[in-house]
Amino acid sequence: MATLIVDDCINCGACEPACPNKAISAGEALFVIDPERCTECVGFHDTEQCAAVCPTDACLPDPDREETEAALIARARRLHPKTVFPASFPSRFR
Repeated sequence: MATLIVDDCINCGACEPACPNKAISAGEALFVIDPERCTECVGFHDTEQCAAVCPTDACLPDPDREETEAALIARARRLHPKTVFPASFPSRFR
């Protein structure tokens, strides 16, 4: 599932540079995550980096967008065609 930024967001901006997919941007009231760019950091880290740096725990799994590890790594490969993802790529699923 993609990650969602909830109303607890204080607009500190810590999450934006932490995202390897540039999926996070400033919204009208709080930062937002583009679910078409979010890979839950699969392929890059074994934890979601936005959630790891968020001081208010405002980055949560989106219950309306459940996705498999295979779908997330496929998205990472599409978003980063020049990056080689080894068979043992980092993932929160492991």
